[in-house]
Amino acid sequence: MWRTGHSLIKAKLKESGAPFAGEMSGHLFFNDRWPGFDDGLYAGARLLEILSRSGDPSAVLNALPSAVSTPELHLHTAEGENFALVERLKSQATFAGAEQLITIDGVRAEWTDGFGLARPRTRLRSSSCASRATHRRHSRVSSRLFRAAILGVAPQAKLPF
Repeated sequence: MWRTGHSLIKAKLKESGAPFAGEMSGHLFFNDRWPGFDDGLYAGARLLEILSRSGDPSAVLNALPSAVSTPELHLHTAEGENFALVERLKSQATFAGAEQLITIDGVRAEWTDGFGLARPRTRLRSSSCASRATHRRHSRVSSRLFRAAILGVAPQAKLPF
């Protein structure tokens, strides 16, 4: 796991030598033929190439874990408040039942069946929020818990979820 951003992911991929890297926004990097290249059409073609090596491509895809995700939601803030909000989440918020709190790039609360996250946008006056879980019910729960944490440190926030 690393910070979000095209150039940051590319640098970490090069540093780590990982065969593949990606982020929620859809930047997908293969680190073999053209390191750092993240074209969507290329990523799709590479996936087809990888699947073609399997006797049962459907089985490979069906074996992948399924998850329910929210889209990236934007909490609009005043200039600079997006960074202050995330810092308050890191230092003051309570994420009920969270097993782990990851603060590499914003704040990500991990629960058994999913996670919620918030990170400041660097070029916009907003914070990005999202959640992902193994089932829709768990996604609603993690979104609700994350909403409570945000409102706990920013009661005036007008949340998009």
